[in-house]
Amino acid sequence: MATKIRLKRIGRRNRPFYRMVVMDSRNRRDGAAIEELGWYNPIDPDHSYDIKGERVIHWLGEGAEVTDAAHKLLRRCGIAHRWHLMQQGLDEPQIEKEMKKWQLNHEDVKKARSEREEKKADEKAKADEKAKADEEVKADEDKTQSEDSNDSSEAENKDIPSTEVNDNDDSDNKKSDEESVSEEE
Repeated sequence: MATKIRLKRIGRRNRPFYRMVVMDSRNRRDGAAIEELGWYNPIDPDHSYDIKGERVIHWLGEGAEVTDAAHKLLRRCGIAHRWHLMQQGLDEPQIEKEMKKWQLNHEDVKKARSEREEKKADEKAKADEKAKADEEVKADEDKTQSEDSNDSSEAENKDIPSTEVNDNDDSDNKKSDEESVSEEE
């Protein structure tokens, strides 16, 4: 029988939850499993998986094949590395020594990743603050320009009535000129 270690989806729509199971490769994805080896929750980043490592090693020794998604999960928890060391023929003390090295390296990688994410978040926050400040400056400039244009349009409006007054003055002057002409006659 061709067995596979793969993920079986359970959980509702838009909230995936998976069980890592051993099943016949001819069964459908959510079909009957031979054995459950653990679970994986992709939504919860803090406690996202729990796997029975000894049972996985047992089934790998029996010849079970691992799917790509399940293999990624096994790499994350270190079982894939342990299986690799066992395949190389190392004895148990050497395997434990290598697994301790892997664990320390894994912790360093997690720490570096979290520092990188914090740095990226800080840079994004600074960029957002700068963009916000630039928008405020631009809004202030636009407001100042609109006030200047309003002041100039008000001045133009003030000029227009004064010319009308001047026109009236000109008409008065014409009348007075006509009166003077008529007096001369």
